[in-house]
Amino acid sequence: MGALDGKTAIVTGAGSGIGRAISLGFAAEGASVAIADIDAASADAVAKEIGDGALALTCDVADSAQVEAMVAATVERFGRVDILINNAGRARGGPVSRMSEEDWDSVFATNVRGTFLCSRAVLGKMIPQRSGVIVNTASGIGIRPRPYMAAYGASKAAVIHFTESLALEVARYGIRVNAFTPGVTDTPFWRAFRTEEDVAEAFRLGEVGQPEDLVPTVVFLCSDASREISGATIPRQIFVAKGDAE
Repeated sequence: MGALDGKTAIVTGAGSGIGRAISLGFAAEGASVAIADIDAASADAVAKEIGDGALALTCDVADSAQVEAMVAATVERFGRVDILINNAGRARGGPVSRMSEEDWDSVFATNVRGTFLCSRAVLGKMIPQRSGVIVNTASGIGIRPRPYMAAYGASKAAVIHFTESLALEVARYGIRVNAFTPGVTDTPFWRAFRTEEDVAEAFRLGEVGQPEDLVPTVVFLCSDASREISGATIPRQIFVAKGDAE
């Protein structure tokens, strides 16, 4: 018997990296999973890995019409939505003095607007059923700033605040909202901002976790075992291995 037996989850940014690992982990725990990604081929590939109980969906989370269609398709296929993982993300680095408005806006469109739109859409289903779980992918940079990551860090700080505020709003409906900060995780998203030398050094220092390392924490946050936890942001030190504990 899995921790998520009978549940239906939507995972955004599920075509690779952390989203893919969460989707596979949820399926292993008995959940039906809607694999949502802006890249249709990636979503299809993950759905094929899972097989029965998976639905591949193409969705730009910054587009309200696409988000509503994503939720409608999930309900049409599985009958309900119990879990939303707001994992789709975008980053643009560099000094603020040279950052374009387009880059700044694109980060906030995916990370903040997308989290809002997806949450709003599933709440339309969760509030009437008086149950549900939303988990947002935040970042340690949203808590501890780093230079040249102002847009990404500010967007993730907004996600953390959104998590806490929404948790207070929807508690009376039996809905829980939490976030987690993955830390340094070996994903295409992480590698895109680093040279081969940076990647090699991070592994040498033992700083890098794998997407699969995060799955037990996210499963816990979505299961009945965490039914008393809402409005929390789980920090990386709790579940990212050795390098951070030293």
